[in-house]
Amino acid sequence: MPTEQLRQMDAFSFPACSLDPATGAVTLEYALSGPGGEVRFTERITLPTPAEPPAPAAVAAAERVVELLHLVAGVSYYKAAAPHRLVLPRPLGPASLAYVTAIYTKGLGEYAYRNDLPYVLELVPETPAGSPPAVAPLDQQDGRPLSTVGGGKDSIVSLEALRRAGLDPVPFSVNPNPVIVSVNEASGLPALAARRAIDPALFELNRAGARNGHIPVTAINSLIAVATAVLHGLGPVVMSNERSASDPNLIWHGHEINHQWSKGVEAEGLLRAALTEHAGLIEPYFSLLRSLSELHIAKLFAQFDRYDDVVTSCNAAFKLHDPSARWCGHCPKCRFVFLALAPFMPRERLVRIFGKDMLDDPDQVPGYLELLGIDAHKPFECVGEVEESTVALSLLAQQEQWRNAPVVRALVAAVPAEGWAAAGTSDVFSPGGTTYVPPAYAKTLTALT
Repeated sequence: MPTEQLRQMDAFSFPACSLDPATGAVTLEYALSGPGGEVRFTERITLPTPAEPPAPAAVAAAERVVELLHLVAGVSYYKAAAPHRLVLPRPLGPASLAYVTAIYTKGLGEYAYRNDLPYVLELVPETPAGSPPAVAPLDQQDGRPLSTVGGGKDSIVSLEALRRAGLDPVPFSVNPNPVIVSVNEASGLPALAARRAIDPALFELNRAGARNGHIPVTAINSLIAVATAVLHGLGPVVMSNERSASDPNLIWHGHEINHQWSKGVEAEGLLRAALTEHAGLIEPYFSLLRSLSELHIAKLFAQFDRYDDVVTSCNAAFKLHDPSARWCGHCPKCRFVFLALAPFMPRERLVRIFGKDMLDDPDQVPGYLELLGIDAHKPFECVGEVEESTVALSLLAQQEQWRNAPVVRALVAAVPAEGWAAAGTSDVFSPGGTTYVPPAYAKTLTALT
C-alpha cells in the first residue's frame, strides 16, 4: 500500500480475538481503515500448554486476559498509520479503559515524539455502549511464581532471590533467543516459553515507508506471561523492573516521555488493576525489584558468578542471534551496565564478562557524558538515572583498580560540583518508592541485600 494511502487511514479497530486452550493458540485480528480502503492484520501467539487440561475457571480467566492482550498488542499495528480514532471492540470497566488509554498515549510517547505526532499523546479510545460482564475472582496467588527472564542482570537477581526464598520459580520468556536459553540453562530451572509471530504484512508496510518506532513491548510480553501463568495454574508473574524505569527522558508538549514507561510503576499499577477488574485475578503481577535502583541491583548481581558467561543486557547483541556475541560495547546499555557493575567486582572478571574494558577506551567518553547528563538528556534506552551513574563513578574514583582508567579520569574531571554533591547525599542503595510486592514476597530480597 502506498504511504500516501496509509496516511489517510483514520481508524484503528480490533475485529476479533481467540484462545484455544488445548493448543495454546492465540489469534489477534486488527484493521486500519479510511477513505483509501482497509488493511487487515492477524497476529498469532502460541502459549505453552500445561501437562493437564486447565480448569474451566482458569480458561475463562485466560480468555479475559487475552482480551486485554488483544487491545495492548495492537500498538504494533496502530503505529503504521497512527490514525486519530481508536475503536475498541467491547465495553471496558474504568480500570481497564484507563490502562488501554495509557498504553496508546504514554506507552507510545517516544514514538509520538520521534514522529512529531503530539495528538497521539491525547488519544481517547471509542468504546461501545454498555457495561462489561461481571467476572468471577480467581485466586492463584499461592501458586509458584512465573519469573520472566530477559537475559540480563535484573531478571537473574529476581530468579535467584525467589529460588533462595524457596518459592520454586518458573523461568519464562517470549521468543527466547540463544542468550535467554543460555541463561535458563545456567539457572538449572525448567523454563516455559511462548512464541509471538507479528503479521508479515506489517513488515511489508514498514519497508514501504509506514510510520515506525518504539512500542511498549513489556506490556505485551507481560500479558502473554499472565495468560501463561493462569493456564498453568501458577501464581503471580514476577517482573524485574527497577524504580529508575519510572524516570522520564524528557518533557514534550507538557507530557513526560519515557522510553521505559511500560516498565515503570505507573504502568504496573494500571495493569494490575485492569487484570483484577477484567479477568478477576487476585494477585496477578508485580515487579520484585521495584524499590531498588539499577546500581543496587548491579551490586546484588555481582554475587552470582554462575551467569558470567551468558548474561547480557545489550539489545544490539540480541539482534545478532549469536550467544557468543553478548555485548556490542558501543551502546548506552553496554556503557551503563559496565559502569554499574565495575564498583562491585574485580576488574578482570568484568572485562571477561564483556570481552573488553570499556573504561580503558577514550572513545567511550562522549557516550558516558550522556549517561551523566552532561552533554544531552538521558538516552532513550533502559539505563539508570543520571544520579546512579554519578554515584558509580564516585565509587570507581575511590578504587585503586579503576581510578586511573582513562575514561574514569576524563569523567571525574567533567562532573560539575553539583553532580558530586548529589552523589554524596544519594539514596541509591536505600530501597524506596511505591511498590506492589505482596506480603508473601516482601522478604524475598532480604537474603540478597
